[in-house]
Amino acid sequence: MAKDMRKRDMTGMDGKRNGEGFRRKEAVGGGAKTAKRGGNGGNGERKQGGSGTGERLRGSDRTGGRVKENGERGYAGRTEKKGEGRKAEQQMGKGLEKRREKRLEINGDGGREKRGRINGTAGIERKKEAGVAKRGGGFRGNTSGVKGGAATARGKKSLCPVFKQCGGCQMLEMEYEKQLEWKRNYLEEQLKGLCPVKGIIGMKDPYHYRNKVHAVFDRDRRGNIISGIYQENSHIVVPVERCLIEDQKADEIIGTIRGMLKSFKIRTYDEDTGFGLLRHVLVRRGFATGEIMVVLVTASPVFPSKNNFVKALREKHPEITTIVQNVNGRGTSMVLGEKEHVLYGKGYIEDLLCGCRFRISSKSFYQVNPVQTEVLYGKALELAGLTGKETVLDAYCGIGTIGLIASRKAGSVIGVELNKDAVKDAVNNAKINGITNAKFYCNDAGKFLVDMAERGDKVDLVIMDPPRSGSTEEFMESVARMGVKKVVYVSCNPETLGRDLRVMKKLGYGAVEGWGVDMFGGTRHVESIVLLQKSVK
Repeated sequence: MAKDMRKRDMTGMDGKRNGEGFRRKEAVGGGAKTAKRGGNGGNGERKQGGSGTGERLRGSDRTGGRVKENGERGYAGRTEKKGEGRKAEQQMGKGLEKRREKRLEINGDGGREKRGRINGTAGIERKKEAGVAKRGGGFRGNTSGVKGGAATARGKKSLCPVFKQCGGCQMLEMEYEKQLEWKRNYLEEQLKGLCPVKGIIGMKDPYHYRNKVHAVFDRDRRGNIISGIYQENSHIVVPVERCLIEDQKADEIIGTIRGMLKSFKIRTYDEDTGFGLLRHVLVRRGFATGEIMVVLVTASPVFPSKNNFVKALREKHPEITTIVQNVNGRGTSMVLGEKEHVLYGKGYIEDLLCGCRFRISSKSFYQVNPVQTEVLYGKALELAGLTGKETVLDAYCGIGTIGLIASRKAGSVIGVELNKDAVKDAVNNAKINGITNAKFYCNDAGKFLVDMAERGDKVDLVIMDPPRSGSTEEFMESVARMGVKKVVYVSCNPETLGRDLRVMKKLGYGAVEGWGVDMFGGTRHVESIVLLQKSVK
C-alpha cells in the first residue's frame, strides 16, 4: 500500500480540508508526488469574455512523467500488489491529460499571455493566451539571435539571474533594435501577400513596463517560502526577487509579503495536498495615478490575523491604496476565484489613459504596458480617421478603454463584451468620464453582430480587439452583411491575424496597411494593428 503522506500544517483552513477546494492527493506507488500545475500572458490574457475569474496561470506542456529534483516521479511509481502499477499509471495518465487540457495558451495582460507569474510576455494578461510560438523554433521567419525560445549572448553576463530558468523574456539578451527587427520580420511573414507592414513602434525604455505583477507562492525543498514564476515548459517555481520587465514597486511589495508569512504563521498553498492558505499575490499599479492595489489570493475565506497582517503591510508600504482578499478554493489552474473581500481601501484603483479615467478592479482587463497602450490606441484611431459623425462598434471591448477614447471623436459608440464584470466596469467608466454617447452590452460578439445584421442595423466602423485565438467566421461574415465600410483590427497574435485577414479578403475587405507596436519588450510577442476597407465593386 502507498506510504502515508506526511502531515501538513493546516493554518487558515478552519479545521477543514480547504472546504470545497480540498483535493485528495492520489498516493501512487509509494507516495509519489505529482508536479505542480501551472495554468499566461505575459501579456496578458483574457478569453473572449475579457478579464476576470477566467484568468489563469501560464501553463506549459507536460510531457508525461517529469522527474522532480528529489527523484520523485509524477506518476507510474512502484506498487506492492501485482497489477496495481499499471492501473495507477493509467489513472495518473488520465489525470495528466486533463491537466494538459487546462493549461493556458499566454494575456497577456494583455495579456494576454500569462506566465506562471502572469508576468513576462504579454502577460499579456488579458484575453489572449500564450502560445504564438512553440519552444525550439515554433516561430517561423528570421529567428536569428533566438535559439530554443531564448536569445543567446555568449560571453556576456546575463541581465537577469534567472534568464535561462524562467524562459519568459526570450529576447532579453538581444539588443532592442534587433528585437524590433525580428518582430517586424515575423509580422511581415505572417501577413505576406495580405497586408503591407509600414513599421513597428518601439519603446524608449523597454524595462519595468508591466503595471500588473503576479507571483506564485510555494516552498522549496528545504521548506523555505519562495515566490516567483513557473519555469518554461514545467511547473517548477523559479524564485524571483526582481524582474526587469515588471514594476519595481510591485516586486518590492511581493518581497515584503513573502517575508511576513513566517512571522504570521501563514502557510503557502500546496496544490497536491490542498493544504495551506496563500496561493498567489497580485499587485496592480496605476501608471499615471500611482495608486496600488494588492490582491491576496487564498484557498480559504478564513484568514487568521488578517487585520494585523494588513496593518503590518500598510506600515511597510503606506503607498498601497487598497488591499483585497480573493478566495479561490477550486482545484484548477485559475488564478482568481469568484468571491472577494475588501480588507482595506475602496477595492479598486484608477488610472488615466489617453485623457480618460478608468476604474480597475482585480479582475479587470487593462493593458499591462500603459505607455505603449497610448501609442497603440493612438495609431488605431489615426487609421480609423473619425470625423465625429460615425457610429462605431467596439467589439471584444473589455472595460471599454478604446471605445470610450474613440467616443470623443465619434457620433456614437456601441461596445460588446462577453464578460459581465468587464461590462459593468465599462458602464462605470463611461459615467466617471461623463461620456453619454457610448453604450455597452454583455453578449458574445459574434452572436451580437448576427442579431444586428438580421435587424438591418448599420455601423460605419468596427474596431475589433479579439482574444489570441482570433475572431470567428460568424463575426466576420456579419460585418460583411452589415456593409461596414471600414474595420480596424487590433491583434496580439500575428498568426491568427493572418488567418482572419484571409477570411476578410474573401468577404471583400482589403488590408490597406498594418503596424506593429512593441508592447512587450524582451519577449517575442508583438501587438499589431491593421486597417481594412470594403472593396468597391
